[in-house]
Amino acid sequence: MRVTQSGLDLNLLVALDVLLEEASVSRAAARLHLSEPAMSRTLGRIRKALGDPVLVRAGRTMVPTPHALAVHGEVRAVVERARALFLTGGQVDLPTLTRTFTVLAHDSFAATFGATLFSRVAREAPGVRLRFLSESHVDTPALREGVADLEVGVVDGGSPEVRVESLFEERMVGVARAGHPLLRGRMTARRFAAAEHLIVSRRGRLEGPVDAALARQGLSRRVVGTVGSYPASLFILRESDLVGLIAFQARPLAAELGLEAFEVPLDLPTLSFGLAWHPRHDADPAHAWLRGCARELLPPVAGHPVRRTH
Repeated sequence: MRVTQSGLDLNLLVALDVLLEEASVSRAAARLHLSEPAMSRTLGRIRKALGDPVLVRAGRTMVPTPHALAVHGEVRAVVERARALFLTGGQVDLPTLTRTFTVLAHDSFAATFGATLFSRVAREAPGVRLRFLSESHVDTPALREGVADLEVGVVDGGSPEVRVESLFEERMVGVARAGHPLLRGRMTARRFAAAEHLIVSRRGRLEGPVDAALARQGLSRRVVGTVGSYPASLFILRESDLVGLIAFQARPLAAELGLEAFEVPLDLPTLSFGLAWHPRHDADPAHAWLRGCARELLPPVAGHPVRRTH
């Protein structure tokens, strides 16, 4: 990050981080317990230091400039390292903690566990806000660039510097509306393949591991289309005779909508489900607390049986 004056106040970096996160002078002022005029003056100092407008008006909102977006990850990293440096003994006072954490996770995680996580945060650290981001159809280094603080889900560990903690091997199970003809009688690969299928794919792909497993048995299926999230797929499955898949740990979400999960009669690969974060958060006790909250949500869900049709 380039600056055009010496002796830059670290508080300007904190203010810049919040301004870019909120994209609003008034909301940033509220978070930093400043008046709007004081926040506006701080933005002016930041603009002078960077030689860049940082935030510009776009209709009724403000948007970051390309340069501001480019440096935000570095600014976030410096702020997080400074915060960790001044914390002593790895302790954090949760009741007084004021922080916004961004969690990158599939929609089904937020739908299944979001209420429990928000309740725990409200009870233990009421000054903390959680912001869930859905997985994008474009792969971006969200953890490295500071766009997200924690990733929860199937983590591929593509960035070598990212910390990955595997929690369990996730598997996919079938799901269909209650009373679906496929749920009557013995489930076979041939009967499963004969159904019409709905795929969940953030990139809109029309085939996946199921098709590879069917092909090994000389079978194929008809995929009628795709949607970008599992919660969206469940509402479609509930009102149709389409068949879909859902992660094993998200079965309660399907059950709430009156859908039934069943074992898929195919040899499907498992998926490593876990947490991922950037090493700059290693020494941050507040981030460690968040990781613990996410970690404790998951183990009780794994290992329960699902319906087997005969």
